[in-house]
Amino acid sequence: MSIRPVKRLVKSKPTIEGAGVRLRRAFGFGQSSDYDPFLLLDDFRNDIPADYLAGFPWHPHRGIETITYVLAGTVEHGDSMGNRGAIAAGDVQWMTAGSGIIHQEMPKGDANGRMHGFQLWANLPSSLKMTPPRYQEVKAAEIPHVIEDDGTEARIVCGEFWGKRGPVDGIAADPIYLDITVPPGCRRSLPVDTRRHAFAYVFSGSGKFCNASGPLAVPTESVGWLDTAPPTEAENRSLILFDSGDEVVVQAGEEGIRFLLCSGEPLKEPVAWYGPIVMNTQDELRSAFEELEQGTFLKK
Repeated sequence: MSIRPVKRLVKSKPTIEGAGVRLRRAFGFGQSSDYDPFLLLDDFRNDIPADYLAGFPWHPHRGIETITYVLAGTVEHGDSMGNRGAIAAGDVQWMTAGSGIIHQEMPKGDANGRMHGFQLWANLPSSLKMTPPRYQEVKAAEIPHVIEDDGTEARIVCGEFWGKRGPVDGIAADPIYLDITVPPGCRRSLPVDTRRHAFAYVFSGSGKFCNASGPLAVPTESVGWLDTAPPTEAENRSLILFDSGDEVVVQAGEEGIRFLLCSGEPLKEPVAWYGPIVMNTQDELRSAFEELEQGTFLKK
């Protein structure tokens, strides 16, 4: 086994989206090759209703898939195909925008005013940019929840992990999307296919991610980490981009650690991106916005 060293650690940055929603962006816009097939990750955890209630009114998407994972509160949605619904704590909505959709997402807090969740964008390959739009809405009870003997937990949204498969299927990039919790002081190895790009996003607690690629990557009580480089310490709202290898190793801190672990095989295709539309060429991008102006964006 070869441990994936940390390629980069970044703190998510405050930004404003939609009609004035204050959120944190972990990555997106201009960094696509490092995260391919993923494009963007937004952390919209907020405890102040005035900072999120304006929501994300009607807007278009084409050429991507958006994955919304809610931890607290609800997100009500509607779209140009007539779909309506809401996702609540623990639920996931996986939207394939494909050839084009216009939708809105309106967050509402829980009884304590909390609105917590994430939105991840995954790219579509050129062959599926113009596929018909579709939704997969998954309730919390449908998501496999695995607890290991050491107390490590995994909620498996998409892909196969620890012998279980997540309920979201038919996704072009074949990603793996996990919600991982490692208990205090526990050291855990998590397998990741070598062909995939992978990142972790910490949203509770803290821990250390091993940076070694050799056989001496083990912690000891007397010496600490026997490693070619010190481990990378990560806390709440930290994103860790991993280099190549077939496992991620994390040592949880005193409060434990909880993070998203996402991986996908890169598409290795050119990206032409402006706002909510992602195509392969600038001509395709211009055509999409011309169709928006002309009223021909939506396909039957």
